[in-house]
Parts: sequence; structure tokens; C-alpha cells
Amino acid sequence: MNIAEEFCRGSAGLSRRRFLTVAGCGLAATSLSDLAIGQSGHADMLRKSIPRTGELVPAIGLGTFRTFDGLPGQPREPLKEVLRRFLAGGGRLVDTSPLYGSAEVNVGDFAAQIGERQGMFVASKIWSTGDYLGDTSHAERSLYRTLERLWRDRIDLMQCHSLTNLEAVLGIMRAWKREGRIRLLGVTNHDMAYLQPLGDSIERDSLDFVQLHYSIFERRAEDRLLPGAADRGTAVLVNMPLEKARLHALVGRRPLPDFAKELGIANWAQYFLKWVISHPAVTCAIPATSNPDHVLENLGAMRGPMPDAAMRRRMVQYMETVPGFANLDKLGPRSWYPGKTYPGLITQAQAELRNRVAP
Repeated sequence: MNIAEEFCRGSAGLSRRRFLTVAGCGLAATSLSDLAIGQSGHADMLRKSIPRTGELVPAIGLGTFRTFDGLPGQPREPLKEVLRRFLAGGGRLVDTSPLYGSAEVNVGDFAAQIGERQGMFVASKIWSTGDYLGDTSHAERSLYRTLERLWRDRIDLMQCHSLTNLEAVLGIMRAWKREGRIRLLGVTNHDMAYLQPLGDSIERDSLDFVQLHYSIFERRAEDRLLPGAADRGTAVLVNMPLEKARLHALVGRRPLPDFAKELGIANWAQYFLKWVISHPAVTCAIPATSNPDHVLENLGAMRGPMPDAAMRRRMVQYMETVPGFANLDKLGPRSWYPGKTYPGLITQAQAELRNRVAP
């Protein structure tokens, strides 16, 4: 049994020292609080290492799906403030995609205005399919547009979006890596229906990164994906750690459990995020937000003690007492970001598509 499996299953023999010696996850230290050796001015924040490079990144990043999309002419200052506070608050890794509407454009523009382009770790994606399954020109144009939109001459991490056209895209990305146009490569998927092919890719494709869906509610990645990534030295980005705000909608104004004080948890975002980033195989969680205040709440999850295996079990057990937790999926993907709307290019395109197919 490997370290990630021991941790997930809560083996009685999983000692504190054993927990801290997981290979490639940046956890070789005498205590989890000692790991928070972050950037200048943020020395108390947890960072983890990218196994294949040893580079340290803060354990909380920033996602941009829907939240950083927008229509031309709409006010963008709140989004610029989100990125400013994220970077000023010790964040570094920003994940985006050409499929996220205007998100790449906004991230690149804001970073240039803020003057933090070189400090960011930028992760984007490539999606090449349809008529381009055997044609690299589409992928080349996509990379060029991504570099242009993000104001970069190189992308830190390029990912095959949702495993689309995986074999061909991996070949293209490996060529880009050799040429120095990207530093690292990986694959993504958020749909739990793709657990098997995502696990196959982790075990077969010598990935630098894998991006997957993992949360205190959705824990199936513990069975194969997280142990597989730990075994192969693959860094892990976690999407949907807050279940697109569905977890917040579930707990509402419910007070935090008393034991949360032991971990310095001040709000529910930190409760859910600390649970995710304390897993030894997880490198960075990438919650998305359009609210500048929420950025600071999220970043706070990197401070203070981290839950050990026993505390993580206690945190899950508490959530299992919350009415509706077991049936969270019944909200469905259409209920992502409950009570919120994001009128961007994606929403506009979806509405146009519905109008075309409506009877």
C-alpha cells in the first residue's frame, strides 16, 4: 500500500512522520506548519513542490471558468481586483483556457496592468478536435492565441482539455516542451464519468500534471487517481474543490463546528479547502471566484495547522450530518454557482444555441 492509499484509508500505522515523507508532494518536513515557507511576506503560507521540477507553488490557486468571462463593454474592475488581491495575498498559479470565453484575455490584460506577469504561474489548455484530429495547425493557432492573450512568451503549464484528442495533443505538447514554448504538460477532466481514462493517462503518459475533480463531497479520486499521481511523481491540480459554490449553498449560515478552531479555520471556504490541500498527493486547489473578498478567504486556507488523516475523517463525518450533503449531486451541474449569474461570452453562446434548437 502506498502513502496516498494509507492516508486515504486512514491506516493505523500511518504515523505523522510517514505522512510527511510522501515523495514528490513537498511534504518532507517535521510538521505541516513548517511547510509554509512561502513567498516573501507570506512565509506562513503552505506551498507544495511540483515533483518533476522541485518548484514550490502556493497550495491555493485561482480558477477562471465562468468567473473571468465577460461581455465587451462590461465593467471589469472587480475581476482585476480579484487578480490583484490574489497575487498580493501570496497566490501565484492561475488556471484558464481558451474555452473560458474572455478569461484568457482578462487574465493577461489585468496581469500586465498590475505588473505581475512574471510572478504568475500560468496554466492554460489546448482543445483540438473535430476536423483537426489529424491536423496540428489548429493546435498551433490555439497556442499562439493563448500566448498573445496572456501576454506571455511561454506557458508554464499546458493541459489537454478534458482528455480531448489525447494521443495527438500529447504529442504536440511534448514537441512544444522540447522547443521551450511550454514548461510543463498535463491533462484535465472534471467529469467523474472519465475516472478510468484519466487514471489510464496518469499511469501511462508520464505527465507533469493532472487536473481532476476532488472535494470533501466528491472523494472518488482517492481510489486510484491520487495514489497513481503520487506513485508517478505527477503534480495534482484540483478543480471544483468548493463544488462550484454548492457546498456553500448547502451550509448557508450554519456555524462552523467547534473543532474547526483547532485548525485556525475562520470560514467555510477554508474548511473545505484545507480538507483538499491537506491530502499529500494534492499540489494546488484552484477555486474560482469573481468576489475580491472571497479571494482572501480562500488564500487563508494556506495558513495555520493542516488536518491530519484523523481530522480529515472527522471533517467528513461532520459534513455527513448536514442535511442534503449526501444528495448534493441532485442539484446538478445547472445549479453551479447557486444564486449567481455570469453573463459572459459562454452564457451568450449557450443562449444562442438554445434559441437555434428551440421548437
